[in-house]
Amino acid sequence: MIPKASTYKPRGMPFMFRLTLCALLLVLPASQALAQLMLYPTRVVFEGNQRAAQLELVNNGTETATYRISLVNRRMSDTGEFSDITAPLPEEQFADALLQYSPRQVTLEPSDGQAVRIMVRKPADLLAGEYRSHLLFAQQPEASGRRSIESGAAAEGEIGIQLTALVGASIPVIVRHGATDANVALAQLELQRAANGAPLLALQMQRSGTQSVYGDLTVSFTPRSGVEEIIGRANGAAIYTPNPLRNARIALQPPSGLTLSNGTLRVTYREQAEDGGKLLAEAALSL
Repeated sequence: MIPKASTYKPRGMPFMFRLTLCALLLVLPASQALAQLMLYPTRVVFEGNQRAAQLELVNNGTETATYRISLVNRRMSDTGEFSDITAPLPEEQFADALLQYSPRQVTLEPSDGQAVRIMVRKPADLLAGEYRSHLLFAQQPEASGRRSIESGAAAEGEIGIQLTALVGASIPVIVRHGATDANVALAQLELQRAANGAPLLALQMQRSGTQSVYGDLTVSFTPRSGVEEIIGRANGAAIYTPNPLRNARIALQPPSGLTLSNGTLRVTYREQAEDGGKLLAEAALSL
């Protein structure tokens, strides 16, 4: 559900002035998108001769919502956060100049869906490699209705400022051209504790090659005289080019009575099942 508007009223002004601010936009990756916005798939990869793809946008909320669709370029940090950029670094290659999409804006009633078609056009002199941009679905403010400037009230001598929080989601769109490959390794495994004492596995994902990697991390523990048990997962972990590494921490949930000592922690990194489930890397930590 779209967050309700809140009102802030500074005092001491000689007149009443109402201002509605609708630019508070929380942009989330698709894997963390709020329940009212559903996207499938959550990433698009063009390889070989593929020239078109389609994704589905569904309003799973209880109110009509309008989303503006745009391409943005983003840089991933070594801890997985994204930041918007305008000028690429020398090794960064973005796909916005290669992509076309339709429609550019959709208005959806509750439970309604819309197909978004994406097409890629490669120039003849395109260099081999991987190109990436992100398709952003940004919720737009209502033009009228209960969140309009006439709604709400401010006492005499006050300014009523109505803040409406909007949400959005983005998904990566990747274009691979020519021969590309990647290798990944898991290193620097360390058992840590969160502030509340819960166990965490810290590790570094190391990537090399000319394409990004994407998959699921699974952590298991095998006592010296026991059976292996899965105690942690982190699905949809990516390292995007040109980044050589990503630092990650995985929350561990061992069953009651299982102590993480006198045994072996094992972490695997695999392609997701729909991509084939191939083992990309694994590592172990003796405790």
